[in-house]
Amino acid sequence: MEAKAIFPGVFLIDKRLATINLAKGRKVYGEELINIGKTEYRLWNPYRSKLAAAILNGMKEMHIKDGSNVLYIGAATGTTPSHVSDIVGSDGSVYALELSERNMRNLIAVCETRKNMLPILADAMHTESYEDMVGECDILYQDASAREQAALLLKNSKFLKKGGYAYFIIKSQSIDISKKPKEVYEEELKILEGHFKIVERLSLEPYDSMHLFVVLKKL
Repeated sequence: MEAKAIFPGVFLIDKRLATINLAKGRKVYGEELINIGKTEYRLWNPYRSKLAAAILNGMKEMHIKDGSNVLYIGAATGTTPSHVSDIVGSDGSVYALELSERNMRNLIAVCETRKNMLPILADAMHTESYEDMVGECDILYQDASAREQAALLLKNSKFLKKGGYAYFIIKSQSIDISKKPKEVYEEELKILEGHFKIVERLSLEPYDSMHLFVVLKKL
């Protein structure tokens, strides 16, 4: 058995996605741990993580890397943020923002074992409540079930450095269930014109339906 690097910090093990476990011996969501030599890997479930799904669906470039500072909006219980934590390593940071107090309890437990993760309980529409905690970021990752998703991304883009990348998951059903998903995607992306350049667009089928994963570059 071997681990083949497909991006820095991201591996394939027997056709299954994995990251090197930053918190050795610990699981986050019941994922399988695999030891190859002296290295422990965590298998990364694409049905539980939209970033994993996007990678398996042909993402061309991975901008999250060792030493990256990431603002993660919609951190939930920490599934994907923990894999991002693995990738950015001890020299990087993951500002894990979550609105739900219930989710935050689990998220805090994950962050306690990972020194590069900071849990932030806040409403992402009110950036003033956490601007003293978040520095300039290389990556803005948004996976929030908000109604105004593009507006939310724009509001938080002040934390993203010029030329930095935004990973934006558009959840059509959270915005307008009366419209076709493709129509919702185009409306949201139109709001971002002049602020971001579209780098990649990826369907998340079969792992997630009615979601679009968009990689954007800040102008």
